[in-house]
Parts: sequence; C-alpha cells; structure tokens
Amino acid sequence: MFEGVYTAMITPFKNDEVDYDSLDKIIESQIKGGVDGIVPMGTTGESPTVSHEEHRNIVKYVVEKVNKRVKVVAGAGSNSTKEAVNLSIAAQEYGVDGVLLVNPYYNKPTQEGLISHFEMIANSIDIPVMLYNIPGRSGVNFLPENVVKLLDKAPNVKAMKEASGDISQMMRLIELCGDRIDILSGDDNLLLPLLAVGGKGVVSVLSNLFPADVKKVINLFNSGEVKKSQELFYKLLPLGRSMFLETNPIPVKAAFKLMGICESEMRLPMKQLSNDNLEILKTELVKYGVTL
Repeated sequence: MFEGVYTAMITPFKNDEVDYDSLDKIIESQIKGGVDGIVPMGTTGESPTVSHEEHRNIVKYVVEKVNKRVKVVAGAGSNSTKEAVNLSIAAQEYGVDGVLLVNPYYNKPTQEGLISHFEMIANSIDIPVMLYNIPGRSGVNFLPENVVKLLDKAPNVKAMKEASGDISQMMRLIELCGDRIDILSGDDNLLLPLLAVGGKGVVSVLSNLFPADVKKVINLFNSGEVKKSQELFYKLLPLGRSMFLETNPIPVKAAFKLMGICESEMRLPMKQLSNDNLEILKTELVKYGVTL
C-alpha cells in the first residue's frame, strides 16, 4: 500500500506565518518529480511548533492542492493519545490517504503502552496508518515483537517509517511481519540497504530537494539495475548526510534558501544552520551539480 518515495515535507514560514505560496510550489515540484506521496506535518514539517489550527489548515490545504495526484499521509502523532485521535479524525475528514503516527515522545511509555496508544488511534479511524519509530527523538523504541501484537489488534496499520538506524531491527521487523505491513526507511542514508533486505521505500528528507533522483534509486533497484541504483545512491549519499549536519529540518531548509526556493525561517527552539555547516552544505550541493 505504501511503496516508493514519500517526501517528509518542510513547512515554509515567512514572518512567522505559514508561507502558502512557497508550500504550493513545493507541492507541485514534488508531484512533477514523481514521488508516490507527500507527508505534511511530520517532524520535518516542524509539527511541534505549529498550533493545532495551523496543523489542521496545512493538512487540509495540502489535500486540496494535491487533489489525488499522489497520496497524502498526514502527520497526526502526539504524546497524548486523545490529541492524536483528534488529529487523525480531522485528517480523515479532510481526505488524506493515511496518517503518520510517531511514538509518543517524552513520556516514554512501555511496550504495552505503545500498543494501546496506537490501537486506540487506529481504531478511531478507517484509513491506513503508518507508524513512525524514531527512538532518537521519541525516547522509546517500538520493538518488532510488539509491532506484530499491534497488527492483530489494529488491521489498518499498514506501514512503518523505521528510523531506529538499526538495519538488524528492520530485518527482524520484516521477518516477523512479512507482507502485513510495508517497511520504509526513515533515513535517506539507509534506503538502499533497506531495499536489499525487503523494504519498500523511504520517507525522505532529501526528496524535498531532489525528488526525481531519490525516486530513481528505487526504480532502478526494482527493475534489476542494481549497479546503476548503487551508483546513484552513492552520488546522493553525501547530500543525505548533509541533511543531518544539524537537527532536521535545519539543513534542508538552509538548502531551500540556497537554491532560491523559499526562506529558511524556522520557529524557536530551532535555529538557522551554523556558518561552518552552511559551507559544508554549499560544497555538497555544488559537487552534486547545483548552481548557487
């Protein structure tokens, strides 16, 4: 159900307001680039610093602009189960194709708490759910043995964005779940390794900038042109690393500004990319062939 490239979209800001003109341009560039779906209001979209009203407005806007040309999977996670239920129900009403639910952050639930959290949210809606396992930002790791338990309780859980950084854990997840859910990399730098062990794609930061190229890595791999897929993957890899010179989405927003697409404005506590890292980013973009 969820295969290929899903772009974890930034939220452009201008004068501390959502910049809908730039958002419109980004949406169109993603569709033109051939992505399979876009993900508004995830971590890359700075969901922690938008208001609930802004969150809902952005999701509704994206759904209307996309108009079924690609899938829209809206971030709807929270460390409050009730809040995540409300965001998910609203997203369903707006017409999304699915919701992205991150592990509850800060309160560090047990594995049973994670199962109950996701079960309640999934059972409050009729659309597919993509889990988002990112221990580094949520403080808790949803283990494969417990993901399987959840699938028995919530059949509309159809995918996981796996960002543990542990390829062995991803393999275990695929081993246990088989075709019951699609596993997508939550890290551009692990896209090719995950494809090799049975993953289905990526929820990508880098595809904000180069959607067609990230998509081509997968297309080449799936068509059996593994060598060409490897070559393109390794060409992209330095840029993929540069997206994490500082906390995401600081570098990708800096790249957008360098490329003249939109402002790099962020909301506190996120700050602009440091000058040293900005020079590294410039170097990698130029090496890739971008004219600045």
